[in-house]
Amino acid sequence: MRLNYHNKSSRKLKSRAKKRVRIRKRVFGTPERPRLSIFRSANHIYAQVIDDTSGKTLAAASTITVKAKDGKAKDTAATVGAEIAKLALQKKISDVVFDRGGYLYHGRIKALADAAREGGLKF
Repeated sequence: MRLNYHNKSSRKLKSRAKKRVRIRKRVFGTPERPRLSIFRSANHIYAQVIDDTSGKTLAAASTITVKAKDGKAKDTAATVGAEIAKLALQKKISDVVFDRGGYLYHGRIKALADAAREGGLKF
């Protein structure tokens, strides 16, 4: 996987891109155990269950698609985690590989992961 960022990108963005490449070297989704990929923006959080062998997204949820109550960001991330777990279990996916996308396992990322575990996903 290549590093993709602009020369004028911030140090923080470059650092995350490097971490993401290191993580993706080891984390790979198969049909039996797809990858749960997370993306966090300033306003929203997105989660996808991806089969990397075929390059298909099997399930997806975000704060845009899920009708989350206005409140704390951690609460909305937990709602997205529960929704992605529900969608994955409907497609008979219970085991996934967690890809934190270069973000620290803290705050919204941790809340989403914990809610997905409580929803029935194993990782």
